[in-house]
Amino acid sequence: MPEWTDNAIIISSRPFGEDAAVVQVLTEHHGRHAGLVRGGQSRTHRPILQPGNEVSISWRARLDEHLGSMAVEMVSANAARILDDRLRLTALSSLCALIQGALAEREPADTVYDASLAMIHLLASDTESALWLAAYIRWEIGLLSVAGFGLKLDRCIVSGVTHDLEYVSPRSGGAVTAMAAGDHAPRLLVLPGFLGGPRKPLEEDVINGIRMTGHFIGRQIFGIHHLPMAEARQRLEDLVMTEFPLEHIGRNETQTAGHLAEDKEHG
Repeated sequence: MPEWTDNAIIISSRPFGEDAAVVQVLTEHHGRHAGLVRGGQSRTHRPILQPGNEVSISWRARLDEHLGSMAVEMVSANAARILDDRLRLTALSSLCALIQGALAEREPADTVYDASLAMIHLLASDTESALWLAAYIRWEIGLLSVAGFGLKLDRCIVSGVTHDLEYVSPRSGGAVTAMAAGDHAPRLLVLPGFLGGPRKPLEEDVINGIRMTGHFIGRQIFGIHHLPMAEARQRLEDLVMTEFPLEHIGRNETQTAGHLAEDKEHG
């Protein structure tokens, strides 16, 4: 009978039968995993099974491929420290939805676990919104890399230079200088200052960053499976636009710059 114990983050919980719940977790050493928690709908378990909580789990099943049963103990009630802040709660919901959408079940994802736990702790802290949003954008970039689409933001994909980077190709995810972009600039994504672009107010960089990662998440994580963007992630982007209403930020088109040396993807 296979069984193991591990540290985990609660990702989601849904009712099953009269009193049980099927719980999705991201574990430290066993990847994204599901299990049946008996009594999961009880008053005792409901506060523990909130997304974002850090828990200790014990999982067992008759066979490896079975759903299995899961015993859960609270380690850190992160969700309770986030629930009263709409923006932080939306970011937590987005994080959980992206983990569920990007990671194959039961495949080890130690780096994602470590980064996600650090991000949740930041959400549960008193850190200023723009600062933790910048960290969240970096978390999304890391998740894209794990999902097989790493952004190439350290040098221009057209000229190869490492300075004066201002844009990102919506096709390849590579950085582009203003000179290389030329007339195609309006169709490119803006590279935030905290990722190597020209320095702007952090709030403006956050808007540009959430647009940039949102484009690639929609295309490379959900789009390749013909699925719409996760609702929680779209809510986060919409809410960021409301939180930081900078009128001078223009609308960013996300069409591919077809003549930009074909992004030098094969060169």
